Amino acid sequence: MRRGAGNSPRGRRALNSRLRAPRAGARLFALGVALVFASARAGPAQLAPERLDRGRFTAVFYPGDARLAASLLARAVSEDSFPGLPRPRERVLIAIAPDHQRFVEWAGPQAPEWGAALAFPESHRVLMQGHTASSEAGNPLEVVRHELAHLALHEYLGDLPPRWFDEGYAGYAAGEWDREDFLTANLALALHGMPTLDELDDGFTGGTTRATQAYALAYRAVAELASLGPPRGLALFFAYWKESGSLDQGIRRAYGMTLASFEERWRANTRRRYGGLALFSDLSLAGLICLFVITPFYLARRRRDRERMAELEAADLAEQSAAECEMEE
Repeated sequence: MRRGAGNSPRGRRALNSRLRAPRAGARLFALGVALVFASARAGPAQLAPERLDRGRFTAVFYPGDARLAASLLARAVSEDSFPGLPRPRERVLIAIAPDHQRFVEWAGPQAPEWGAALAFPESHRVLMQGHTASSEAGNPLEVVRHELAHLALHEYLGDLPPRWFDEGYAGYAAGEWDREDFLTANLALALHGMPTLDELDDGFTGGTTRATQAYALAYRAVAELASLGPPRGLALFFAYWKESGSLDQGIRRAYGMTLASFEERWRANTRRRYGGLALFSDLSLAGLICLFVITPFYLARRRRDRERMAELEAADLAEQSAAECEMEE
C-alpha cells in the first residue's frame, strides 16, 4: 500500500521536484531515519532501536526483529530490480514496528485498519509490522517487495500512476499470484459485473472486502497490460508514459490501442475468466445451502408418507379380517 505523495497537489509537486533534486532526496532520507529513531526511543527504556545497512537499504528495528530485518534487507538487495523499470538508485529506509500499536502510531491517523505495510514515496520510506504481526499481515518477504515496488515505480514515473496502476503494479512485481484466487469466488463480481478503472480507484478506500477485490482486479489489469508486450513487457510502455506524461499515450505507442480499448479488453477478459467461475462457485454454495434446508423437510415428508401407508395397510388388514369373519358366519 502506498501513502504520502499523491494524496494532495502539494504532495505531487514535492515528489516531482524530488525527482529533479537528488540532494533533496538524500535530506529527506536522513530526516526519515532521524524521525524513526526519535519515535523509537520514545518507547520503553529497556528497548533500544538498532540500525542495519545493506546496499541502498537501511532498516531500523528493535532487537526482537533483528533476524527479520536481516532477511528483509537480504531479499531487497538480491532482488533489487522491478519489471520494466530501470534499477532504482534512491536510498530506502525500512522501519519495522515492534507491535501493532507502534505501527499505528508511525503510520498516522489516515492509515486504514486493514493495512499491513505502507510505502511513503516522498520520503523513500517503508513501514512494516514486526514479528508480533498476525498471519493477516502476510509473508513479510512478499510484503517488503510489494512496498519497494511502489517506491521504484514512483522514483521513475513520479506521481503519474493512478492508484489502480500503483497497487496493481506492486502486486505484479511482488508475484502475488494468489490475488486471483479471490476473484474465482467473488459473488459481487458475478452479480454486479466488472467496475471501470476509475471505479476501481474508489475500492481501495472501502472496507476490507472491497479493498481486497480492488487489489485483485488491479493486479489483473497490470498483468493483462504486461502480457501485451513481450519480450520487453512493460519497459517500452513505461518509457513512453514518462516521455508523454499520459497513460493513454503510453498505451497507444507501446501496444497500439487506446486506454479505453485496453480497459474494455481487461474487463471482458476478467469477466470471461473469473465471472463464470465466481457464479459457478456461488451457485454450488447455494445448492449446498438449499440441500441442508430442504433435506429435513424431505425426510419429514418421507416419514409421514410411511406412517400413512402403514395406517392404510392396517386398515386394509382390518377390513380383510372383518370380511373373512362375515364369510365364516
